Amino acid sequence: MTKNWRRAAVCLQLAAVLAAAAGCRQEESLFKGGSGSGSGHEQSLSAGSKAELNQAAFTVLAEKLRVPWGIQFHGDTIYISEREGNIVAVQDMQMTRLPVKLSKAVFAQGEGGFLGLVLAPDFASSGQAYAYHTYRENGNVLNRVVLLKKQGDSWSEAGALLEDIPGSVTHNGGRLAIGPDRQLYITTGDAGKEQLAQDLSSTAGKILRMTLDGQIPADNPFPNSLVYSYGHRNPQGLAWNSKGALYSSEHGPSGTPGGHDEMNRIEPGKNYGWPVIIGDQEHPDMVKPLYHSGETAIAPSGITFAGDSKLLVSALRGQRLFMLDTDTHKLTAVLEKGGRLRDVQIHEGRTYVITNNTDGRGTPSEQDDRLLLLK
Repeated sequence: MTKNWRRAAVCLQLAAVLAAAAGCRQEESLFKGGSGSGSGHEQSLSAGSKAELNQAAFTVLAEKLRVPWGIQFHGDTIYISEREGNIVAVQDMQMTRLPVKLSKAVFAQGEGGFLGLVLAPDFASSGQAYAYHTYRENGNVLNRVVLLKKQGDSWSEAGALLEDIPGSVTHNGGRLAIGPDRQLYITTGDAGKEQLAQDLSSTAGKILRMTLDGQIPADNPFPNSLVYSYGHRNPQGLAWNSKGALYSSEHGPSGTPGGHDEMNRIEPGKNYGWPVIIGDQEHPDMVKPLYHSGETAIAPSGITFAGDSKLLVSALRGQRLFMLDTDTHKLTAVLEKGGRLRDVQIHEGRTYVITNNTDGRGTPSEQDDRLLLLK
C-alpha cells in the first residue's frame, strides 16, 4: 500500500467520523471544556440526538470476547488481548483464541489481568510482542512488562523487562505503546496508594519509558529512571498526534468529589498533580489537565488520533466513543451504541472498537464482548 493511499484512507475515515459528529446536535457535546481551562460539565442528550447517535453504523467482526483490553494489527490479522490471559486472533471474521504461556500466572481479579499488548516493530520477522499483566507474589499484587514470542499457534514469554510494579484489584494502568521515537511507553496506576504517584522512586502512578530491550533511555528526564511523567492516578490510554505530541487518558477520583477524568498532553518530567490537585485546581510545578469531565465520570480508556487535533476516546462508564478536539478542548459523542468501550484504534483508515461489557461492571448481551468496525 502506498503512502499516498494510506493518507487518503485516513482522510476518508476522518471525514466519516467528523460527519457523524457534525450530524449530531449541539446537545451531544456532553462534557465541554471551559475557555482554555479544561473544565467540563454535563449536558443531557435529547431523544432526537440519542436516536441519531444510535444510528451510527458498524459491523461486528468478532463476538464472545472475554473482557478484551487492547487491539493490535498485523496485515489482515487483528490481535486482541483478553484479561484472563489470552490473545485472540481475528481474520476474515474468524476468531482463534490462544492462551499465553507466562512464567508467572496472570492474576485476573478486579481490574487486573492480562492488559496492554503491542506488537514489536519487526513482528513480521521476529514474532515478538510486549504485554503488561498483573500477578501475585509473596501475597502482593504486582504488575510486570514482558516480551512475548509467537511461534505457530502459541504465544510464550521470552523474557521479563520490568517487574514489581505495584498493583491491586484496581488502578493498574496497563496501556503499552511504542512511540514515534521507537521507545516503549507504559502507563501504571497508583494501585490504590495515592502517595506513590508523587514518589519518583516508585513505578506506580507514572508513565514509564524504556528502550525496546528494557533499558533506560539516555534522554529520559530523570537520571537512571524509567519515569517519564508522574502524578497519575490510573492512566489507560496513549496516543501521539502527527507532530509527535503525546496525549494520555486518565481516570479521576471515586467517591466525593467524583468524576474529573482527564485528558493530558504529556511532557517529559512533568508532574500531573495526583493526588494533590484535580480538575481546575492549581499548584506550583504541577500541570492541570488539558480537559477534565467535571463531576461526571466517563472513565476514558484507549485513545487514538483521527486527525491532527481530533482524538478518539473510548469510554467505559461513559459508554460512548467520544472525539476530543485538542485545540478547543471540547468533547463530543460520536458513537453511543455498544455499552462500555475499552479501546479504539485506526488501521488503514478504518476505526475499530472493542466493548467491555463482560468486565463485571457492564450489562453484557449474549454476543458480548465484541469487536466493532465503524462504517
